[in-house]
Amino acid sequence: MRSEMNYPDCPDPDSLESGNSFQDKVSKILFDESHIIIQYITSKNGQYNTGESEQGIEVKLDRRCTETGRLSIEIAEKSQASLPNWTPSGIYRNDNSWLYIHGNEETIWIFGHTILRLLHKSGRYKEDEAHGTIKKYYLPISDADRYALKKIEMKSRG
Repeated sequence: MRSEMNYPDCPDPDSLESGNSFQDKVSKILFDESHIIIQYITSKNGQYNTGESEQGIEVKLDRRCTETGRLSIEIAEKSQASLPNWTPSGIYRNDNSWLYIHGNEETIWIFGHTILRLLHKSGRYKEDEAHGTIKKYYLPISDADRYALKKIEMKSRG
């Protein structure tokens, strides 16, 4: 989650805080299960030059994925809908990220960026835009379960 970013067209004014809270929960689970420590990079400059974390792990909150039965995998973004050009983001962001953790308070899926890019390039999945600022493709949960490196049920973790 990029700190210091302002998205005036985002319908959730607390989206950054929600994402940060989710990152904290994911970090605790990864440490408890595997002793993996995620060192997040929070400065705007640091994130542009390196990535979301020193370890190359990106965490994305998708509040409605279990409700809709699909993951919304981000591929491009704009800070404002009125801007003409899209910037590669999510799985196409040019940074150190190689691991992509996606989910919500119920379930998280851990993917390698490579498989998510290959699935997108297959053309099998519907693309969409949200609020004119996010481009994504929809990955059905059945496929997420099949292609994820690991799936973790969050409900049982308290």
